Amino acid sequence: MNNTVSQKTILIVDDEPNIVISLEYLLEQAGYRVLVARDGQEALETITRERPDLVLLDVMLPRLSGFDVCQKVRENPALQMVRVLMLTAKGREVEISKGLALGADAYITKPFSTRELLAQIAEQLGTTPGP
Repeated sequence: MNNTVSQKTILIVDDEPNIVISLEYLLEQAGYRVLVARDGQEALETITRERPDLVLLDVMLPRLSGFDVCQKVRENPALQMVRVLMLTAKGREVEISKGLALGADAYITKPFSTRELLAQIAEQLGTTPGP
């Protein structure tokens, strides 16, 4: 199995344009294929259609919350291989516990360091971190 990042697809799910732009740039520079969804419903549709390797999932989203998206992904046997990394300003212990209980593979709170994020992504995907 080849562990290069070029084959890995990451879906960014966030309704904050500045975060989407910076994450998209960061991940593309690191060699990932990047998709974007701006609300929970769009995220679910994109995950089902594209089967990304990893979803960077905000909690506070229009239409469906990140918690709801995570739960629905985990309830679908066809999506079991999709890794979910919750990325949110909701950093209280109760939110972290809820996210992990619903099946998130990891949880990073905003603001986050890009180095920490890239390391966590690489760990989730079993790849070597980008630049």
